[in-house]
Amino acid sequence: MRDIIIIGAGPAGLTAAIYARRAGKDVLIIEKAAMGGQMTFSPLIENYPGMPALSGNELADKMVEHALSLGADVELDEVTGVEDLGDVKRVHALGGSFDAKAVIVATGAKHRHLGVENEERLTGAGVSYCAVCDGAFFAGEDVVLAGGGNSAMQEALLLSETCKTVTMVQNLAFLTGEETLRQKLAARENVRVIYHSVVTGLEGTDTLTGVRIRNTESGEESTLPAAGLFVAIGLLPDTAAFKNALTLNEYGYVQADESCRTNLPGVFTAGDCRTKAIRQVSTAAADGAVAALAAVRYIG
Repeated sequence: MRDIIIIGAGPAGLTAAIYARRAGKDVLIIEKAAMGGQMTFSPLIENYPGMPALSGNELADKMVEHALSLGADVELDEVTGVEDLGDVKRVHALGGSFDAKAVIVATGAKHRHLGVENEERLTGAGVSYCAVCDGAFFAGEDVVLAGGGNSAMQEALLLSETCKTVTMVQNLAFLTGEETLRQKLAARENVRVIYHSVVTGLEGTDTLTGVRIRNTESGEESTLPAAGLFVAIGLLPDTAAFKNALTLNEYGYVQADESCRTNLPGVFTAGDCRTKAIRQVSTAAADGAVAALAAVRYIG
């Protein structure tokens, strides 16, 4: 029987482990993939307080080392569900079941991928899913941005400040974001939008050199020379394992406010998997602290 089980070892889960261990609670972290979560894919993080510039791997290593130095245990396994047994919360995983007095779900969210040829191979070598994280690497370059919603438009505005040109590829006849953002984009001379088009493949051996697109109306195919491709077609919360236990919103995010409490007493959530406006490493860490302290109070 553990005091607290934390599902996910990203910045939210690791911060929760640090706070829970400092409160003297027995903590188990269950992680199915890479310790550190999505931040490990960022080559450079320049907006985390106190760390002017370091790679995502470096920041992840520091967080993991901190949590482990305080005595948090780690189990590499994939969680398949959470069961409420009253005072006991049972976490089911592929390798078995684990019991705890409280659970923190910090499984994060993944950027939706295009699923086109060479996308996975060129991720980190020209393909990015975060303009805030990686936009500075493409200063003075021609870049392509796939997407047309609010997030895509905001990223295009950010990229237009440093990139030579920004070409947005949108599958519809219009941008779906807010009118104010559309007006701002229209005022940027180095931004253009190609409508009725989708990305079909990527070119480049060691780094990205071109983006293949197809017009969905005419079927015409062409290639856009580009040093970078930014994909902003939405996020996918990693919450499928909890759909039968926790209340999720229409997009699959765990319903919780700044208190990080879910619909189940003793089960909390933190980080990118919960309903929130901003998803950054710093906000995930903040959630981890809030959820851990809430879990500590719940246990008593």
